[in-house]
Amino acid sequence: MKFLLLSYTPADSWDAATADAPTQEALDAFAAYQQFEARLRETGEFVLSEGLGHPAVTTTVRKGPNGVVATDGPFAELKEVLASFAIIECSGMERAREIVAEMVSVLDEPMEIRPIMGDDFA
Repeated sequence: MKFLLLSYTPADSWDAATADAPTQEALDAFAAYQQFEARLRETGEFVLSEGLGHPAVTTTVRKGPNGVVATDGPFAELKEVLASFAIIECSGMERAREIVAEMVSVLDEPMEIRPIMGDDFA
């Protein structure tokens, strides 16, 4: 099964003015994640992972009474913002939880696990 892993970070720790200059804390977290990703590559469970741009450069598109409108920023004010995503392929939710538990313990930020609905979903 494939799972989408969504990683969140506190909104107040992600300053738009310094979005292009990562903090040492962010660099350390990225290095720890790269080591974890390397282990998932070895087991064949890693599919894809990407960081996301700063919320300040986000665009939300929604349908309104006057048609479709694009606005700057994420669609909701949150204390935590979506910072990255990864896709893994493993035996099931139990294994996905094991993987994510290890990542959360290292990165100390919440993650969400969502099953990806494949071709067999109908």
